[in-house]
Amino acid sequence: MYRRPIFAANWKMNKGPSDTAAFVKSFLSKLTGRQTSDIVIAASFISLPTLSESLSEARGVEMAAQNCSQYDDGAYTGEISVKMLREILVRHVIVGHSERRSLFGETNAVINAKLKKAREAGLKLIFCIGETLEERNAGKLESILRSQITEGLENITVSDMEDTVVAYEPVWAIGTGVTATAQQAQDAHAFVRSVITELYGPEVAGKLRIQYGGSVKPANAAELMACPDIDGALIGGASLDAQSFVDIIHNGSLT
Repeated sequence: MYRRPIFAANWKMNKGPSDTAAFVKSFLSKLTGRQTSDIVIAASFISLPTLSESLSEARGVEMAAQNCSQYDDGAYTGEISVKMLREILVRHVIVGHSERRSLFGETNAVINAKLKKAREAGLKLIFCIGETLEERNAGKLESILRSQITEGLENITVSDMEDTVVAYEPVWAIGTGVTATAQQAQDAHAFVRSVITELYGPEVAGKLRIQYGGSVKPANAAELMACPDIDGALIGGASLDAQSFVDIIHNGSLT
């Protein structure tokens, strides 16, 4: 089954408004030809309005938030609601990134609440899962991924899954320069798709796009994207440079 690839830049805590505007100008000038992939840029909250303005006349490039609150409003200092994100024309939101899990203590239950709140607002989901090196070495990869998927997607409906992308990101390969081999990534993606099949059936699983995230670079994009169950990439550090991000998109779209 054909699945349109999706490449998402996750800038993390980088690029304020002025850097964002400069990046988009450079990026769009380098992004030549007809695009055969979906492209998403996830900027910091403070840079999203500038990103929206900079992309106003660009086709095929959409915005994402890197996080959202599980609450609508109230006394939650420092939080951003999904309604606020919709107001500034955000279309996607990343939920469950490994840094949110490990640094900010987000559990599968919290992530599930955020996923449901985002879908209530009509936001498209980039739902992140992945194991640590210790978990992989202990033979727990499948049990960890299964629990993250089943608990994270609890009460997420079949129709919700149409606007969901799963991003598999082995924690040991994020920001380390170490990339899972293409076979390791493919095996994990195939397992993820099998769990989705158990939960939602083969049709939903066949349509679901599963991104790989973890030290994706122009040099390894084509090999990773050639794997049958890898449908794009969630890109961190390599997406901070416009040429690098363009090269990943182009190289990954050739397969």
